[in-house]
Amino acid sequence: MNGVELRVIDEGEGPALLLLHGFTGSAESWDHVTHELTSRFRVIRVDLLGHGASSAPPDPRRYALPLAAADLAGLLDHLAVPKACVVGYSLGGRVALHLALSAPERVAALVLESASCGIADPEERAARRAQDEALAEKILREGIEAFVAYWEKLPLFASQERLPRAVQEAQRRIRLNQRADGLAASLKGAGAGAQEWLLPQLPQLTMPVLLIVGSLDTKYCQVAQEMNAALRSSRLRVVEGAGHNVHLEKPGQYIRELQTFLAEVIERSVFDGAFSHGPLAKIRKGG
Repeated sequence: MNGVELRVIDEGEGPALLLLHGFTGSAESWDHVTHELTSRFRVIRVDLLGHGASSAPPDPRRYALPLAAADLAGLLDHLAVPKACVVGYSLGGRVALHLALSAPERVAALVLESASCGIADPEERAARRAQDEALAEKILREGIEAFVAYWEKLPLFASQERLPRAVQEAQRRIRLNQRADGLAASLKGAGAGAQEWLLPQLPQLTMPVLLIVGSLDTKYCQVAQEMNAALRSSRLRVVEGAGHNVHLEKPGQYIRELQTFLAEVIERSVFDGAFSHGPLAKIRKGG
């Protein structure tokens, strides 16, 4: 598919949900929430390019967010899914936003968790790009274990230190199972510094949008407020006591917010034609 393979976990039956993880994640990043969804939905989880068991092309340009969105549109074709609710966290949210803008007919609804629409100031964006490229070189130079130790200590993830040890260890295993070259190329090609400023394009989106952020993640609370003001049909939910990764830190509340939103989306019939039924617990690869 477009010269790459994406690892996919495809479970359940009903309206399709496409779940997209964040940087250093994989399809397994959603394990603790999907059990509540597969009884009513066809849940499709993807390892994004450079992550998990998906392809990791050496050229960072292949990871550009518009290309990532095109890969996902091709994946939906491969799985015979005409339309899905696309749920993205952080990096996955930025990919989801590009898919919604480039192929709105494929997106019944959009859920953006701790996601950004880019950096407005060109100088700030260039500085972030240089920072992302320096971090990518650090990953290649020092290896995955050293990088994960550094990454987990970022202030952005401080709230996760309060999670049960088993949850933290599962998260760490996902990170440690990554490939240095894949993460480095993803960071160079799809990092925040490489993303264009999309806020001016948000008013063209007409599908329902749910924005979810944690109250402790003040930067992304502000970003979500700006996006909410620009979108035509959106709601913002701030989850108290959560940081950047709401579905990991507060899975019960995250699921409630998601299910409430999806119930309203289905009631509004925006899923018409999207009831693509897949076999239970079948794992597929698009290639």
